[in-house]
Amino acid sequence: MTNQFTKSTFHSFCDKLIPTDTDLAAIFNAYGYPPFWNRPNTFETLVHIILEQQVSLASALSALNKLKERLQELTPARLLLLTDEEMRACYVSRQKNIYLKYLAEAILSGQLNLKSLENMPDEEVRTRLTALKGIGNWTTDIYLIFVLQHPDVFPIGDLAAVNALKRVKNLPTETTKEQVLEVVAQWQRYRTIATMLLWHYYLSAPKKAAK
Repeated sequence: MTNQFTKSTFHSFCDKLIPTDTDLAAIFNAYGYPPFWNRPNTFETLVHIILEQQVSLASALSALNKLKERLQELTPARLLLLTDEEMRACYVSRQKNIYLKYLAEAILSGQLNLKSLENMPDEEVRTRLTALKGIGNWTTDIYLIFVLQHPDVFPIGDLAAVNALKRVKNLPTETTKEQVLEVVAQWQRYRTIATMLLWHYYLSAPKKAAK
């Protein structure tokens, strides 16, 4: 897809968005460009994103590293050889064990071809991925952002992005999902870039004491 950003074009995408919003400009002035976060389009990456669902990034990485240590190479065929007990020993919950094995089977059977997703529009990618057990909109959003580098994705299910947005825009904590989507609509065409700036702020700014 021609509108994907790459490492070499990432700053130019940022430069188009930042001047249009004073709050994003303030993040940039304080902390500079966000990192170019990306991941390869592999089975291992999708396993990693599923492991990240609703847990800390550190615990997800710990589980991923345990799987890699046990398997040497994290492939669909090798993952399917692990027993439920072995998956548990790798810190994989019963539910995620089901999801990961379903994903492995989908790739081995040809139901899911990761390479083919690279040239599809957002909604087609979303349809293909959310058809799989255990993959919802948040997982798809993270895949579109980190792996495919599609420029116009806001992960509404991502607490860090939503909380950073509320803080930057001085929105009340009870702001609804619909209201958040209305706010981010102003960044249409560059919502991924805005998300990366918000994550950058979330990771860089001093944390406020809980009210």
